[in-house]
Amino acid sequence: MIPRYAPQQIAKIFSDASRLQRWLDVELLACEGWAEIGRIPVEALSTLQGATIDAERIAELEAEQGHDMAAFVAAVQETVGDAGRYFHLGLTSSDVVDTALATQLRDAARVIDSDLDSLIGALIEQAERHRLTVMMGRTHGVHAEPLTLGIKLANFVDEARRARSRLAAATAEIAVGQITGAVGTHASVPPEVEEHVCAGLGLTTAPVATQVLARDRHASFITALALLGAVLERLATTIRLLQITEVDEVEEPFGQRQKGSSAMPHKRNPVLCERICGLARVLRGYAMTAMEDVALWHERDISHSSAERVILPDACALSAYIIRLSTRIVEGLRVKSENMAANIELHGGIVFSQQVLTALIVEAEWPRERAYRAVQMLAARARDDEGSFRDLVALDPDIAGALSESTIAHCFDVEPYLAHIDETYRRLGLSTTTQRTVMDAAAPALAIDAGLAGGRMS
Repeated sequence: MIPRYAPQQIAKIFSDASRLQRWLDVELLACEGWAEIGRIPVEALSTLQGATIDAERIAELEAEQGHDMAAFVAAVQETVGDAGRYFHLGLTSSDVVDTALATQLRDAARVIDSDLDSLIGALIEQAERHRLTVMMGRTHGVHAEPLTLGIKLANFVDEARRARSRLAAATAEIAVGQITGAVGTHASVPPEVEEHVCAGLGLTTAPVATQVLARDRHASFITALALLGAVLERLATTIRLLQITEVDEVEEPFGQRQKGSSAMPHKRNPVLCERICGLARVLRGYAMTAMEDVALWHERDISHSSAERVILPDACALSAYIIRLSTRIVEGLRVKSENMAANIELHGGIVFSQQVLTALIVEAEWPRERAYRAVQMLAARARDDEGSFRDLVALDPDIAGALSESTIAHCFDVEPYLAHIDETYRRLGLSTTTQRTVMDAAAPALAIDAGLAGGRMS
């Protein structure tokens, strides 16, 4: 894991010390299981439970033996004397490694879930605050019809909740252990020992294993993280697009001492959002690698092992990192409602064209083709700066003869676009009590922790 992108909670879970301790936990629980069925003497178990870990000795033995688990077992045996002959009894490396890894992934998922809860809370707060902050909706990058910033954010609330549910399901799949011995037959270690170990670690017992846990579990977990990354990338991309100079409707947080460019002092680049987009791409790459790891040879090989040493800790670290960064961005988002209103009025309210079209079809009873072409022509003139769309509509003799002044005025009313927002909010369980934003709802730019989301370029 790169320290720059590794929250301490995740780094601790995947540290060498944590890994070795978890290996020892698995081994000692197996010894307890053996003792319960009378295979290990009680006095030997007492000695084994006093086993210690010497990381330097393990590293020394691994350099000599070329096998990390064998080195671990030998080093631990040295700390318990004659009772060491019962240590690792009937087990294979994968029994210990896979089961311990399951506890690491489960614990990392808990951290990520807690971070997601905070992000969803921040999204809900901003969605409720800006429920009626009117802005342009865009399709194909082009002005479409008005909506509200709250509705845009409410969509992300829904997406983040789904990402959280997917992660919970994938975590349940990965939170399983197996102590099955060579080729998964339990020939060298009975199911009772396996069940004792898994129960002691709070894991579900895998119903069957090939000596290793099937890697579709791990692929599902990493894919859930990659999908989460894609959701956060969409959020970050949305903010980036709204921060473009010509749009200038929102802005990610910018610290008082932050620099946007080494050369141009005026710059406020969306570097935090860009960082999220870049790391989301890495997560997608890890998902592909995890899928490649599913097809192992026969009952096992270790082609997955080297890849997993990279992708599993990294995917958890990057996920937690970009969730926390996203939360900081959402909490400190600067909203420029005056610019939103100005963009709606571009070309004199051209974006109200559908309401004019509908009025001509429904109230004036014009054929749709005639109505569409008439409105399209006026919109084209407005786009060519021949006048305000609102004025061109009001002054068009055919339209003025077909629709009353009040009807034409109503066509340029934003209220119809807000009519059903509350129903959407109720479906999501969000508050519908906020009032219309009257002035700029900009939140103060927050100073960003340099260690997590500072002004660095990436």
